[in-house]
Formats: sequence, structure tokens, C-alpha cells
Amino acid sequence: MLGDDAELTAAVLAAQDGNETAFRTVYRAVHPRLLGYVRTLVGDPDAEDVASEAWLQIARDLERFEGDADRFRGWAARIARNRALDHIRMRGRRPAIGGDETELTGRPAESDTAGEAMESLSTDHTLSLIARLPQDQAEAVVLRVVVGLDAKTAAETLGKRPGAVRTAAHRGLKRLAELLGDDPESTGGLDGLPPQREPRDAAVTSASVTHMRARTQKDM
Repeated sequence: MLGDDAELTAAVLAAQDGNETAFRTVYRAVHPRLLGYVRTLVGDPDAEDVASEAWLQIARDLERFEGDADRFRGWAARIARNRALDHIRMRGRRPAIGGDETELTGRPAESDTAGEAMESLSTDHTLSLIARLPQDQAEAVVLRVVVGLDAKTAAETLGKRPGAVRTAAHRGLKRLAELLGDDPESTGGLDGLPPQREPRDAAVTSASVTHMRARTQKDM
């Protein structure tokens, strides 16, 4: 592990030992992206409340967590998703699922990368466009590109196969590019969407580490 992943892993371990400063570090590193994911599920008005409920559970169950930064992000995303679905059930609403998700199973995506990211778009504007995607595609895009999960961890979060998540993310990114092309507020299209996270054993170049570190610092 390099850079921010190593730092997040160390902060999680320290937070498990009761270090409040370390927990704040974990929160600052993970919350903005987790909140973006929750927004795609419940909408903006309720997202902060649902995310707060998720963090209460994360804090309560943290000592039982085992794993590194990647696993923590996936674990936190599963908790947030469960809280969001509970919220939806309580409100008597269901997320708008676009199409039959089972048709994605076993169909590999043409590509497992998204190009480079929409630096020209604000986070809120980008998420508002992602929210217009079918729900399965929106979740896959946010988990892979915004939260930063690899396909396996994203699949575990959604209860699907990695191939289905890769395909949903690919279709969502393709549709997002179309939406950006029609959007007068967009100036750069998909010139900046960060690459989808590869499995932990994938090769990591110094350039990719530098890019990820700079992007994370900007997001914080």
C-alpha cells in the first residue's frame, strides 16, 4: 500500500484503539465520497441524516472490523447502503431501478476504465447527473469511481457478481458521457473521470499514485 491507503489503514487501526483524532481522520477521508453514494440512493434532502446514521453504526461496530483501507471503504459503503434502504422502506419509496439487473450477469464490460475525470464539474453537479442514471448503473459508477472500490468489493457491497458491476459501471459511464455532451454546464465531458479502481494486485505506477493523491487532497 502507498500514500493515502496506508494512512487510512493506520488511522482505522488507531481509531479502533479509541483514538478520537484518528477517527476524525477516517471520517474526513471517507465521508465526502460516502455522502455522494447516499445521495444517489435517497436524494439530497435526506442524505446527510442517512449518512449520519451510517456513521453512528460505523463508530459503534468499528472495533469488530478487520481489514485495510480498501476493505474499510467497502464495509462503510455496505453500512451506508443498508441505512439508505431502511430509510427508503420507512418512507414507502423504492429506488427507481432501470431495467432488469440480472441481464448484466456474466456479460463482461468492453472496458474496465472510465478515462480521466470531470475536473470541470462540481461534485454536486456531477452527482446530479449520475442520479439520472438507472439505479444499478448509478450505484456501480459511484462505488467504482467516487467511493473508489474495486469491482470485487463493489460487488460484495451490492450483492452481485463483479462482472455485473463492471458492466453496469461501463454502461453508466457511457450514458453519463452522453448526458454531459447534452449539458450546457459541462465544458470538459468525460475528460476527467478518475479511473475505476483495479484489484489490489494490479500494477501501480508512480504517476497513478501521484494523480490519486492529488485528487484525494482536492476532495478533502
